[in-house]
This record gives sequence, structure tokens and C-alpha cells, in this order.
Amino acid sequence: MEHLYQFMQVVLNYLRLIHVTDFIDIGIMAFIIYRVIILIRRSSSGQVAKGVVLILAALWLSQLLKLNTVNYFLGKTVEWGVLALVVLFQPEIRKMLEQVGNSRLGNVFGKAEAPDEIEHAIQQTVEAYASLSKSKTGALMVFERKNLFDDSIKTGTSLDCSVSSELLKNLFWNKAPLHDGAVIVRNGRIVGAGCVLPLSGNVNLSRDLGMRHRAGIGASEHSDAVVAIVSEETGSISVAVGGMLKRHLAPETLERLLRNELLPKNEEDESQRFKLFNLLKAMKGGQRDGEHKGE
Repeated sequence: MEHLYQFMQVVLNYLRLIHVTDFIDIGIMAFIIYRVIILIRRSSSGQVAKGVVLILAALWLSQLLKLNTVNYFLGKTVEWGVLALVVLFQPEIRKMLEQVGNSRLGNVFGKAEAPDEIEHAIQQTVEAYASLSKSKTGALMVFERKNLFDDSIKTGTSLDCSVSSELLKNLFWNKAPLHDGAVIVRNGRIVGAGCVLPLSGNVNLSRDLGMRHRAGIGASEHSDAVVAIVSEETGSISVAVGGMLKRHLAPETLERLLRNELLPKNEEDESQRFKLFNLLKAMKGGQRDGEHKGE
């Protein structure tokens, strides 16, 4: 009991040293570290970050095991690596500083998804794809999720506009300057058009698939994006997810698939409930009109 009492006294003495500002300090640092991790996971720099962690772990292990030569070389690598990382992450650092300068602190480490905009983007995309399919106009759209396509956007034209059926039909019109590339959608908004995507490295793909389908499959192989495609030859609608291609989709199937992949489950359920509510309301309104006519 005496040892327990002494231990409790020591704990209480340490607790007296903690102030409210310490909790605020720890909370701010935890939030920054969390957002940095999210930023790394959303970008193509995730593999680089893993490599840095492995080098630091090897440095610590070599020091622990007293591997002096290995520790020396790894130490020099880390010293020069700081400068290399600044050069390597220059686009991300610049983007963060620009956003801080614009006082948009909420967007520094990422932007929250807007389900309403995504819902609108899905509806407009399905409407446009139904028309493009009938006219056999080729189309290629990338719906980002966690992985960003900043490198691909640089190959095309940067935009910042909401998705609309008429805009998509104009972008993919075969005489438009941006019709050959991909349209990239982020958080329900178009952020790039005429963008070049990486081609699939799968040698087992069907030979009747053109460059547009291979680019769509390649984009889905290298990221978690959902890619919607319209064939210029047949007008058929396809969707690529995780390197897998689902072909010959009806517009209704396209809408259902995009909703399942892009909308949070609770938002999708609320949307379905809202549609069901409106349907029931319309039916009740029709019954009342019939009753009034009968009178």
C-alpha cells in the first residue's frame, strides 16, 4: 500500500504540471499531423512518404545495433534528403502556401466533399451520357475519390465549374479542342478538361478496346477513381473501377453505379427516401385531384 501511495503521489505531482494550454497545444499538433497524413494518402506522394519512413527506421535500427558504417551513410542520406524532399514536394508545398496566403485555411489540407454537388454531378453526367451514347460521341470522365489527378490536370486545361449536361456535351463534341482528353471531376466540380491519363498496362485486355477505354482502365488501376466512358464506335457506356471494366450499361445502370461508388451510404439512403417521399406525395395529390373531378 505504501508503494501504491507513493506512486499516486508522483502521478498527482505530474498532473499538477499540466495546464489547459498543454491540451490545446497537443490538440493542434494532433490535428496538423492527421491532416498531413490525409494529404499524403490523397496524393501520389504516399509511396515517397513510405520510403522516408523506412529510411528513418533503418537509421534508428542501425544506431541501435551499432552498425557504424550503415548509420553514417544513412545519416548523410537523411541530411541531403531534407533538401531533396523540398524539391520533390515543391508542388504540394507551393499549393499549401498559396492557400494559406488566400486565407482559405479550411482547404489547406483538403476539401470536404459536398454530397449535394456530387448528386448534381451524377444527374447531369447521366443525362449527358444518354445523349452522347445516342449520337455515338466519345466521352471520358474521371470522378476522383481519395487519390488526386493533379499531374493529369497539368496536361490539360484547368477549370473550376459545376457539372452540367450541356457543358459536357460541348466539351466532348468531336470538333471541340478538348474533346480528345478526359474531364476530371473533384468533389462534384469539373477541375480539368482535355487531360491525358495513363494507359493500362494490362496485356489481357480485349483487342476491340480503343485508347479511350485503355486510358480509363489505366486511371482506375493507378487510383481509386471511378471512370465513365462512352465509346465513339458503338456508343456503349462503360465504367472502370479498380482496373475492372463494366460495359454496355444503360443510363439507369450508370446512375445507380455512380451513386453506389460516389455517394456516402447515408446520403444515398436519404436521397432514395426523399424520392420515395415525393413519389408518395405526388400519388396522394393525384388521388385528391381525381376526387375533386369526381365531385
